[in-house]
Amino acid sequence: MSILKHTKRKSKIAREIKLPYKTITLCPECLKVINGTVYEEDGKVMIRKTCPEHGEFVEVYWGDAEMFKKASRFAHDGKGIETPNTDGKNGCPFSCGLCPLHKSHTALLNIVLTNRCDLACWYCFFYARRAGYVYEPTIDQIVNIVRIARDMKPVGCNAIQLTGGEPTLREDLIDIIKAIRAEGIDHIQLNTNGIKLANDPDLAVRVKEAGVNTVYLSFDGVDEKTNPKNIKEVPAILDNCRKAELGIVFVPTIIRTVNDHQIGDIIRYAHRNMDVVRGVNFQPVSLVGSMPRKERKKYRITIPDVIKKIEEQTDGEISRWDFYPVPSVTPITHVVEAITGEPQYEFTCHFACGMATYVFDIDGKIVPITRFIDVEGFFEYLDEKAEELAHSRVKTLKMLKGILDVRKFVDSSKAPKGFDVSRILFDVLVRHDYTALSEFHVRTLFIGMMHFQDLYNYDIERVKRCVIHYGTPDGRIIPFCAFNVLPEIYRDRIQAEFSIPVEEWEKKTGKRLKDEIYRVVKRPKD
Repeated sequence: MSILKHTKRKSKIAREIKLPYKTITLCPECLKVINGTVYEEDGKVMIRKTCPEHGEFVEVYWGDAEMFKKASRFAHDGKGIETPNTDGKNGCPFSCGLCPLHKSHTALLNIVLTNRCDLACWYCFFYARRAGYVYEPTIDQIVNIVRIARDMKPVGCNAIQLTGGEPTLREDLIDIIKAIRAEGIDHIQLNTNGIKLANDPDLAVRVKEAGVNTVYLSFDGVDEKTNPKNIKEVPAILDNCRKAELGIVFVPTIIRTVNDHQIGDIIRYAHRNMDVVRGVNFQPVSLVGSMPRKERKKYRITIPDVIKKIEEQTDGEISRWDFYPVPSVTPITHVVEAITGEPQYEFTCHFACGMATYVFDIDGKIVPITRFIDVEGFFEYLDEKAEELAHSRVKTLKMLKGILDVRKFVDSSKAPKGFDVSRILFDVLVRHDYTALSEFHVRTLFIGMMHFQDLYNYDIERVKRCVIHYGTPDGRIIPFCAFNVLPEIYRDRIQAEFSIPVEEWEKKTGKRLKDEIYRVVKRPKD
């Protein structure tokens, strides 16, 4: 196994974090803002915090210290928010809206279409029947949410995820998608369990024609034991989306001792269906609610733990060193900004929030992009060229071709045949030709992971840099790890305010929530 390495220049990226260091966190019991220490122990990264009232809490922050240090070298803060919606006077994470303390713009905006669901899962305590109310913003409210996010400065949101509950239960889903697309949003993805996509052969075509780009599909395993929610429907989901030419991203929630033994199988299943599956985005479980340390230790899995299991379960076809943190791609943004003179989308979440790579199919084998592209050298080169271009007055295509030569970072002999990676990179960077980017995504399989926080591993520095947000009917834009981790302050309170009681909804619609339940998912036996 060969991995290209760039060693000629002193790395401009290298700013490896030093452990231990101090951070700000929350008490899991009372939500008091307290000091925390992030430190190394037995090869892992831990977080320790002490509440004056509730005592000490120790939790795994990242399961591998060496990988944590590598990821830290790519840390990069964004431009902040020029048009905050709240004043920040209550501090982070109690002023979300976005507030002036936030360091990153919205890369993906979640809009909850409903809290109704057609599954009754043992671990979900928030779907409509248990909440006692139905939350469903109107199309006018949804459009207003989109406009607020789109018009934020310096960079407006241009990617929306429709989520729930189960968003396909909205009878006006197609109208919602069309209304969002009419606001100039280029990317819309549908977060779903896929049951309606399986049972309604035309739904995939209709959502695609309305404007959905990607189906974000819950997919927790390859058999009924690990994936009782929708494994029976997955073949039909794939077939119907295939016919509609609608790409799918598998989204497995990974829980230690439950489905972590199938991580490699999930990737292989996606690989076999690369004609319609565009990626696998693993989500290590967020341990919400109160849980004793013994149980947390049993179920807790972190980003590097998942990556190492990928390496083990693919027999080294995918290595732990093939993965890079999300902010590693910011040099691409810097080049495009230098050429256009305009602020661009920038993925500046905390380096510990996510890691990713791309893989190709070459003669039936999974081949990571790092096998034929010097990734670190390429990013370092782009940052250098961004500075050079920023001070250049003349930026003709001929001049840019002379300055930006990305071919030196690509080993064409190891690259997929008939796939000109150098041309695609140049077209994206210089011509801003995003059809080239589409070609890239069609030919590759994205493998990534995003680990959302819980109160035990909470780090407020991560919240300040969050790029995945929720839009709400009251006009606020709220980071994921505030919205869902502090539900009594954000999610539950907001949705209760803009909802109607179940009895009123049932009387108004002539339906009963219990009649919508397609499947009951019971707690697995140990």
